[in-house]
Amino acid sequence: MLPCFICFIFQAKTYKNEGNYYFQEKNYEKAVISYSEGLKKKCNDADLNAVLCTNRAVAQFYLGNYRSALSDAITARKLKPNHLKAIIRGALCHLELGHFPEAIVWCEEGLRIDSKEKKLLETRNKADRLKRAEQRDSRKAKLVERKEQSQKEALLKALKGRNIQLSLEPSKEEDEVSDGLAELSLDGFGSCSAYGAKVCLDENGHLTWPVLFLYPEYGQTDFIAAFHEESRFMDHLMVMFSELPPWDLERKYHPGDLELYFEDEEREGTYQVNPEATLLQALQHQRTRFVCFSHRNYLSTDNKPME
Repeated sequence: MLPCFICFIFQAKTYKNEGNYYFQEKNYEKAVISYSEGLKKKCNDADLNAVLCTNRAVAQFYLGNYRSALSDAITARKLKPNHLKAIIRGALCHLELGHFPEAIVWCEEGLRIDSKEKKLLETRNKADRLKRAEQRDSRKAKLVERKEQSQKEALLKALKGRNIQLSLEPSKEEDEVSDGLAELSLDGFGSCSAYGAKVCLDENGHLTWPVLFLYPEYGQTDFIAAFHEESRFMDHLMVMFSELPPWDLERKYHPGDLELYFEDEEREGTYQVNPEATLLQALQHQRTRFVCFSHRNYLSTDNKPME
């Protein structure tokens, strides 16, 4: 009768061979199960256990379970530090997980054992190339972020310098004004949100705004993506209504007959604006609020403010 420890070694080897068979058949799930059964025997053969861990790591790798595969490779190296197959697999796992510096370290440790190991050389070169690309992209992203932040700060300064009333969402804190500059987009009217227009500060220090004109009588709209702050409303009305629109069945939308209002959402009212006024003058009205960095203008042909 065989001693117990020999029996466990024999059983572990049997499961190893079984796992190798399944691996050759590309049945990686069953291969993992067989290698796991072999490890459960907890035989006192460190080399055999290292092989079982490494083989399971390879099977897990082919299943796309890179973290599990890496864990097995680490365990295998603890059992057998110079086990080259485990080092190669660990390096590949780090590469797949995007751990490029770690992949390079594992490759260099393996190359100290075998300086000509082709797989390690290829993996190290690839990891180094990807690491440098990642660092380059990170630097570019930081430059873009700094540039955008500078533009946002300049825009906020321009808004405040024009005495345009700023109002944040209720969920925002007063000291988070700069955060509110993250998206200077037309907002609050679903049909226009797709335009993605933004308030912009041009190279000459002038603001251009997205402005929505709403004709509630007919449920029609006009959208101007870049309305210069010094432009008069009448200048745009003359262009928009140089010809009567097809929906103006009563033929009354003539530039000189139109009345312009902006909405005060806080008081749920409207205020009339002189069509000869510039957009900046309208924005500087005491009841105009730049909420969420959106601005909307409404046109009405009625002689009374809209209800």
